[in-house]
Amino acid sequence: MVTMNDVARRAGVTKQTVSNVVRGRDVVSPETRARVEAAIAELGYRPNLVARGLATGTTMIVGFIVPTVAHPFYSVVVEEVESVLEEHGYHLLLATTRGEGERARRQLAAVSSRSVDAVLVAGDRDLGEHVSQLEKLGVPVALCAWETNPPGTLPVVTVDYERVGHLAGRHLRDLGHRRAAVIAQLPSHQFRVAGLRRAFAEGGVDVPEGGLYTVSEPTAEAGYDAALTMLAARDRPTCVFASTDAIALGVLEALRHQGLRVPDDISVVGVDDIPQAAYAHPPLTTIALPKRRIAREATELLLRSIRGGIQPPADVSLLSPELVVRTSSGPPSAS
Repeated sequence: MVTMNDVARRAGVTKQTVSNVVRGRDVVSPETRARVEAAIAELGYRPNLVARGLATGTTMIVGFIVPTVAHPFYSVVVEEVESVLEEHGYHLLLATTRGEGERARRQLAAVSSRSVDAVLVAGDRDLGEHVSQLEKLGVPVALCAWETNPPGTLPVVTVDYERVGHLAGRHLRDLGHRRAAVIAQLPSHQFRVAGLRRAFAEGGVDVPEGGLYTVSEPTAEAGYDAALTMLAARDRPTCVFASTDAIALGVLEALRHQGLRVPDDISVVGVDDIPQAAYAHPPLTTIALPKRRIAREATELLLRSIRGGIQPPADVSLLSPELVVRTSSGPPSAS
């Protein structure tokens, strides 16, 4: 078995330097790190994680709880979290809640019982009621992509979701739209809707309650059904804001089946900028969420806390979304 001493001799450094590289510590120069990593690759060295954990009192594992990995947003976040951890010599323990509150509680208990060094939680839909349990884990905890009112006791790296809706509303308002409909998962996406309403109100336009259609799940199927209900109303809107791209894709399909042209008859704007948005028919205007930046900043926050042996401060970091204009939005028709 190749040992850390073997790597140190091959790289011409001390055993402690090899340890620093393996643990992802920032005290090694780039040149020395490259030499050690080359020796590791050449010799096929594999750290003994059990022995290292006993020696350092750490597991080099971070637990991560997400609602699902089926949604493109969370799959990107998981991928980026794992990449950041690998850069620092850590491993990922992943658990999903699948939209079930009781499963969320069980997964939280399971992750915390595995002697992880820290816990990251994405999304508040399932774990919002378990904040007190998170506070008592005894390891650094951080929240990311938290959309409803964040707790004041834990750090949060998330998006300015009110600005998400405001960007969409301002875009549609500036195009000249005055009759807007909203299809959203509520109350989860209430800040997105509030931002859209604020943008229209700034232009003297009201988005009435009758123009708001609530879906229980942020899916294309739900968006399709809600769009059919919307089109059956007396006053057809000139634009639709969907609180996710998946909902918006369902809206586009419903409009197509009803013989309506997008954006000539109705404009559509979504949220997220999932890969399918650029290839929709027509390509979907959307509000892009900084998924990888959310994941990276939250993970690096936890790693700093692990190294410092402290719980990170309970600050809220709001990252900015970005409007991506494609051809699903345009001025309302003159008719």
